[in-house]
Amino acid sequence: MRRYARRKMFKAVLAVFVVSIAAATLSITKPVSGAAKFKDVPASHWAVKAIDSAVSRGYFKGYADGTFRPNANITRAEFAALMTRVSNNSLAEGTGVFNDLAGHWAQSAVQEAMAMGFLSTSDYPNGFQASKPLTRKEMAKWMSSGLAAKNDNFKQALLDTKDTLVPVAEFYKGGLAKSDYPYLSVVLGTGLMTGYPDGTFGPDKMTTRAEVAAILARYSNVQDKNPSQYRDLNEMREVGLTGTNLTSATPHVYSAIAGTDKIASFDRFANQPYTMMYNRGTMTVHRMIVADASSPGQVKNLYGKMFIDKGFNWSVRGDAYNVFLEATVIPNDSTSLTNEAFMSSTLYNFTQGRGFKSGTITKFNLNVIPESDNFIKTGFFKKDVPNRFWMHRFLNREWKSDQNGGSMGKLNTLTSFRIPNPE
Repeated sequence: MRRYARRKMFKAVLAVFVVSIAAATLSITKPVSGAAKFKDVPASHWAVKAIDSAVSRGYFKGYADGTFRPNANITRAEFAALMTRVSNNSLAEGTGVFNDLAGHWAQSAVQEAMAMGFLSTSDYPNGFQASKPLTRKEMAKWMSSGLAAKNDNFKQALLDTKDTLVPVAEFYKGGLAKSDYPYLSVVLGTGLMTGYPDGTFGPDKMTTRAEVAAILARYSNVQDKNPSQYRDLNEMREVGLTGTNLTSATPHVYSAIAGTDKIASFDRFANQPYTMMYNRGTMTVHRMIVADASSPGQVKNLYGKMFIDKGFNWSVRGDAYNVFLEATVIPNDSTSLTNEAFMSSTLYNFTQGRGFKSGTITKFNLNVIPESDNFIKTGFFKKDVPNRFWMHRFLNREWKSDQNGGSMGKLNTLTSFRIPNPE
């Protein structure tokens, strides 16, 4: 009852502010009924349906001059008010206050957004700065935090992805802090937000009113679901925990180590340095990413889009997945790791990857082992210098008796996976 009464109090206070600021950017007033028509949002506008829906639900209101201003940026205060409208989160107590909001039209809305779990005073130690445009990474954090406040499974998803591979260009190009990984993983994995055609996420870019109108509709749908319903998020969680998306992207399962009840999962092998054959150096495999694609132009998972596009040079086969291994090699000299020597020195069959070509290499700034040029001539490997790179393998898509899965370690003691015999 106390929580319900507190929520009613928030709404009542917010309503008082609403009457006095009818001309505010969001025009926080009573919901309007029916779809809205704005002179600056033609029928051909990409977000016209989302804008009409957001207005009819009372999230947004247009301006007195008949415009919506779809390209105007959203401020922190405005987004806080919007999230309180779309969210059905419960309200928590004792969430603190921002001193720089005293008397501001959004004071009550921001307070309610904090009570719903979207943000906290610790996020903005220097004050909320209500009129500052909200960045995309802030938006990702707010929405992910709101989902986690409502659903413990989303809270666990944030923990699971703190060390994951985030499929955006900034992961390798720079511009993405490690603390951002979980929040971007949740919004990308659920489809709440998407990256740009050039592969970037644009964490420091602002978001427009049109974009937010579309995002609000997605959030309304996601907030009552469980993270397990989203394949891409499941894959990012698995990569964060084990280094691979193998079991969430394929029907492969891990085998038990002979004579034990221990499962030979990939995390037993990942990030464990081992000596290459003929003492040619040290190799460490970090990640194994499965791309699920039916053609170079039809890639089914977000991870696949990091590696495959229409410029991909290996075949996209109906009987096999394209798999990409990320490894670090530290050579013992600068001459022994030639093309063929590398293949015969990696110790394990499934680590004998080759180079590949794709338009995604430049887009995502992937370091890829040379495909055909002599490693010595390219200077790819240098004595005692760690080189972290990606390489390509195939993995069976269906059960096979002769070529099924892969394994690493003596007697498959590190990792072993295969598709179970259907019989």
